[in-house]
Amino acid sequence: MNEPPADAAMRLDKWLWCARFFKSRAMAARYCAETGLRVNGAPILKPHYAIRPGDVLTFALGSHIRVVRVVALACRRGPAPEARGLYDDLSST
Repeated sequence: MNEPPADAAMRLDKWLWCARFFKSRAMAARYCAETGLRVNGAPILKPHYAIRPGDVLTFALGSHIRVVRVVALACRRGPAPEARGLYDDLSST
């Protein structure tokens, strides 16, 4: 499997879709533009915001607040076990 370079960045909406938080990339882009998802504590309203490994994302998903640390960037949208490897869940459940 091809891994992105260590200093690479990825669009926020694409990463959320690849990590399987949203069913489509369009839904992820709309969510980013309308809700003010936070990256490292700063509100982001642009789906094209570049994220990197180590960034912490905070967002509401359903009735839960999700806090995740980006561990890796995706090369593709793979199966769920592969998607779970893209982040560490920091949310308290």
